[in-house]
Amino acid sequence: MLRLIVCSLVISLACAPTHAQDDVAAFYAGKRVTLQVGSAAGTGYDIIARVIARFMPRHIPGQPTMIVQNMAGAGSIRLATSLLNVGPHDGTAFGLAINGLPTAPLLQPETAKFDPARFNWIGSTNREIQVATVWHTAPAKTLEDLKTTELVVGATTPGTATMDFPTIANAVLGLKFRIIPGYEGTAQINIAMERGEVHGNAGIGWVSVKTQSLAWLTEGKISIPVQFGFDRHPDLPNVPTAISLARTEAQRQALALVFARQEYGRPLFAPPGVPAARVAALRRAFDATMKDKDFLAEAGNLKLEIEPMTGEVLQGVIAKLAATPSELVQDVRDALARAGKKN
Repeated sequence: MLRLIVCSLVISLACAPTHAQDDVAAFYAGKRVTLQVGSAAGTGYDIIARVIARFMPRHIPGQPTMIVQNMAGAGSIRLATSLLNVGPHDGTAFGLAINGLPTAPLLQPETAKFDPARFNWIGSTNREIQVATVWHTAPAKTLEDLKTTELVVGATTPGTATMDFPTIANAVLGLKFRIIPGYEGTAQINIAMERGEVHGNAGIGWVSVKTQSLAWLTEGKISIPVQFGFDRHPDLPNVPTAISLARTEAQRQALALVFARQEYGRPLFAPPGVPAARVAALRRAFDATMKDKDFLAEAGNLKLEIEPMTGEVLQGVIAKLAATPSELVQDVRDALARAGKKN
């Protein structure tokens, strides 16, 4: 009898993954999954989301259909709040957030009232090096110029690179960005540059520049005075980094808290409460999509960089944010708040 019980237990454990897979496939079969994007249509986030939505369903058990829905606003805080409070929490909706979202509860606690570690992080498509782009008629065209000459830059909202990167560069390094917030997205800032409303954008992804503004770059209509990564991007070996101007370790730490979001450039996440088997299925489907030759071919055609981070690694990175020294967080928060009052 004991041998029979043990054999039955072994068989049931061996079959458990298969049964879980079958259950996930049965759930997703015939369903429609919504990938919600926390930025406006036409942005780099929106472009990569639409490519993912075309290829990821083939790797989800049950092969559901997938649509993209834009939910711009408040640096993806609106998206996160909606997924948290409204859901659905069954695995049929997940989000692609602006990379500042995981640090939003630290830097914007009055509006980002959630714990990012509670979300189920699915993965990230790539590291996202942000740069500043300036129109060819701008009064400041180099990092040295920015130490003494004001440059008017368009921005969206607090919590986005367009707002936070020039703000912290001004506060810590004394640069001369004058920030004009309120634009819907990078596409709208580009239009404003062309019209002469602003001189540039001080927080746009290099990938977005290549996908949205490559003609401008090759024609010399825009230039790149500074990049915000910790190291120079291979494509931009002659463009200096803002962090190279840091004179003290405290300055470097303050910049790093804001710039570190680039390491998980385009993070995808599902809300709390999604069954673990479905979270695992979404993570593995994301991983498979990042290796899908058809996906990679389309991403290559669109000049999208793919350097993926798994959901498990991303979950660990975001969990570590809670250990950031409170004094450092308060210093950065105060600098961002002061800039917000000016604007």
